[in-house]
Amino acid sequence: MTTFREEADTIGSVKIPATALWGAQTERSRHNFPNGPLMPVAVIRALLQIKQAAAEVNQELETLSPAKSVVISQAVRQLLALDDDQLMADFPLHVYQTGSGTQTNMNVNEVLAHVAAKIDAETPVSPNDDINQSQSSNDTFPTAMNIAASLALKPVMAQTQALIEALTAKEKTYWRTVKIGRTHLQDATPLTFGQEVSGWISMLRHDREYLEQLAPTLLELPLGGTAVGTGLNTQPDFAKKAIAQLAAAYQLAFVPAENNFAGLAAHSGLTVVHGALKTLAMDLVKIGNDIRFLASGPRAGYGELTIPANEPGSSIMPGKVNPTQVEALTMAAARVMGNDTTIGFAASQGNFEMNVYKPVMVDAFLESTTLLSGTIDGFTTKLVAGLTVNKDRMRELVDQSLMTVTALSPHIGYHHAAEIAQLAEKDGSTLRTAALKSGYVSGTEFDNWVDPLKMTNIERQD
Repeated sequence: MTTFREEADTIGSVKIPATALWGAQTERSRHNFPNGPLMPVAVIRALLQIKQAAAEVNQELETLSPAKSVVISQAVRQLLALDDDQLMADFPLHVYQTGSGTQTNMNVNEVLAHVAAKIDAETPVSPNDDINQSQSSNDTFPTAMNIAASLALKPVMAQTQALIEALTAKEKTYWRTVKIGRTHLQDATPLTFGQEVSGWISMLRHDREYLEQLAPTLLELPLGGTAVGTGLNTQPDFAKKAIAQLAAAYQLAFVPAENNFAGLAAHSGLTVVHGALKTLAMDLVKIGNDIRFLASGPRAGYGELTIPANEPGSSIMPGKVNPTQVEALTMAAARVMGNDTTIGFAASQGNFEMNVYKPVMVDAFLESTTLLSGTIDGFTTKLVAGLTVNKDRMRELVDQSLMTVTALSPHIGYHHAAEIAQLAEKDGSTLRTAALKSGYVSGTEFDNWVDPLKMTNIERQD
């Protein structure tokens, strides 16, 4: 049977599991808000780091005793050394709680107080008066949001770069491999597969650049704003010094927020950066769709690409290969787009001095980064790396296409060229046969003018 201890907060006494490191406020929240995912571990780790920075700066400013500062810092280091599963054993609170994240902030304070007591029973520390000194949930939680979001962007950008490099290898391999182009889902003039891939690469490079350009907005931290942004109950240099500690700890250029009132009431930086994640997701859907349609078949589709067979594609149809990595990637992208809607709405709910949708915003943001970094990695290593071109099929479709007639227009005019295309379609003949039948061109002229590789203008880009 579970044994309990009793602790009290300002409301009254609460029974808590005897081995739990949390306190009364955490226990109340655990029962009042039992639904949804747990608070992301990245937010817990960021809050712990904030507590250490605050303790050290408060000691420096002589508002916290050296003994208390030391034991708080030791407790933080002990918790941060745990792996995620071990750490989260004492952080049981859910995303769907108070919109300020107050209960998670107190969860961190209470756990640190209990760990500190185990380290040094002679130096008791108070969750509110000591560990939360010079802070409010209203400034620590958005600070943790920005820290967690900044760190989460790194794997997304790294995986995007890895995908760019994998596609660049395909671009080089197939730079002069001619295929038919398609616009409006209809045949168009030829291009090379390398050229087509170069467009995907450019999209991804721009997406990565957007993230790099926008990421610095997350480096502004509202720590020190306390309850409403005024900095009540803090020393004048607290914010600057504590944020400098965080910058050193993370090796990121964190700076005090330009305006703490905005830092507590709005999350524009998080919103705009997630917008860049959504843009990346949208481009990934386009690239994934292009690949899976070009790989459709193998007999009844486009059949221009072959994708790796990573697992059986059907429980009933033997030998089937499905574009499962594309499916995983595009499902993740759908979730990212939904998260962007959630974040956008939540960011609009900054009533007066505080936004009260903070937990769901950071949870949605971190879910997006986790999904993108993971599915991009799978897409790169398990599909793009093994992607090959069916050159014979590409050549066949180019030869059958009527749109290569476009190369005749400068020589015989648009209308005569259209007559040839219509004749070929009507007769079911090749374009060359129809051109010779029309009398507008000779065989030599047709062969000189209708050269699919020359039509790609590849020489201009070599």
